[in-house]
Amino acid sequence: MYIQQAFLKAWKAACQSNSHISRLIIPAKRTFLLKPTTFSGPCKSNYTYIQLSGNIIAPKTKSEYSGFHTNTWLGFSFVNGLAISGKGTIDGRGSAWWQQPCVGNPLPGATCRPPTAVTFNRCNRLQLKGYTSINPARSHMTLTSCKKGIISNIRLIAPGTSPNTDGIDISGSTDIQVLNSFIATGDDCIAISAGSSKIKITGITCGPGHGISIGSLGTRGETDIVEDVHVENCTLTETLTGVRIKTWQGGAGYARRITFEKIRFVRANNPIIIDQFYCPHRSDCQNQTRAIKISDVTYKGIVGTSLTDKAINLSCDQNVGCSNIVLDHVYITPSVPGQKVFSYCHNAHGIATHTKPSVKCLLK
Repeated sequence: MYIQQAFLKAWKAACQSNSHISRLIIPAKRTFLLKPTTFSGPCKSNYTYIQLSGNIIAPKTKSEYSGFHTNTWLGFSFVNGLAISGKGTIDGRGSAWWQQPCVGNPLPGATCRPPTAVTFNRCNRLQLKGYTSINPARSHMTLTSCKKGIISNIRLIAPGTSPNTDGIDISGSTDIQVLNSFIATGDDCIAISAGSSKIKITGITCGPGHGISIGSLGTRGETDIVEDVHVENCTLTETLTGVRIKTWQGGAGYARRITFEKIRFVRANNPIIIDQFYCPHRSDCQNQTRAIKISDVTYKGIVGTSLTDKAINLSCDQNVGCSNIVLDHVYITPSVPGQKVFSYCHNAHGIATHTKPSVKCLLK
C-alpha cells in the first residue's frame, strides 16, 4: 500500500514549522512503500531532521513508475539544513530495472533511464548519517549544486554486476565531506563531476565497484572544472579501477589540485589511472585536439596489490598533457605470484620518488 499523501503531509508540517529544528520520524520496525516523491523547500525551520529508523521501499516493477516524469525515486530540492540519520534502510528494489535492455548494454532503439534512488538538489548544510541504501535502479544518491554537506557512516550496497549503480555522485557542489562509509556497488563508489570543489573523501571502504573517480569530464565538448579534492585513508578491494581521473577528448576546462593519500588496494584492477581518452563505447569516439587540462595531482603513501599488470597508467592528452603529477611512496605489487606490474605514461609530466613499479616514463 502506497502512503504518498501521508508522507507529503508530514513533510509539509515539518517544513513549514517555525521551530529551530523540525522533525519527521520514520518509526523502527515499519516498512513504507513509496512511489516517486519530491520533498521540496525552502523550509521555515533552520534544520529539518528526518529520523530514519524504519525502512522505505521503492515500487518493485518498472510499470509502477509510469506517469511520473522523473528520473528520481526520492528527491529533495531547495532544503537547507536537511539532516537524515538513523539505522533504517532505503531499498530501491532495482533488480527489475537491471534486466531491462536499455540498462548496462542498451539495445538499438532502447531509450530509458532508471531512477536514481535519492537526489539532493541545492540542499545546503546537508547531513546524512548512519542509514543503509540497497539495490537502487541507478545511483544510490546524487548531490547537485549543494554546499557544505557531510555524509558519514552510511552503507551503500548493490551487487557488483548491477549496472550504473554509482554510490555517491557529486556534481556542481562545494565543501562536501564523505567520511567513514562502506560502499559495495556496481559502478563508481564515489564519482566527483563537473563544477565540484573542496571535496574531502576519508575513511571509505570500497568494493566491489569501479573505485573512486574524478569525472567523467568534458562530455560532448563541454567545459568542466573540478578542483581541490582530497581522498585519504581509503581501502579499495577488487574494484574494476582504483583511483581514477577520466576525461573525454574534445572537452575544455581543468581538473587540478587533487590528492590521493594513504590509499590501500586489495587485488584491485588498474589501481592508479588517468584516462584522457575515456570512451566507454569505443566505436563512438574520434580523436580531438582539445582536452581538459589536468595538473597538480599527487599520489602519496599508496600501497597494495594489482590484478592487472598495468598498475600505474597515466594516459594524458597528446596536445594538452598533464603537468605536475607527483608520486611519492607508492608501492604496488602483483596480486598473483610471479606476475609483473609496470607503469605507463603518455605525455605525463611530473616526478616520482620511492615508487614501485618505477615510473621512469614521466616527463619533466
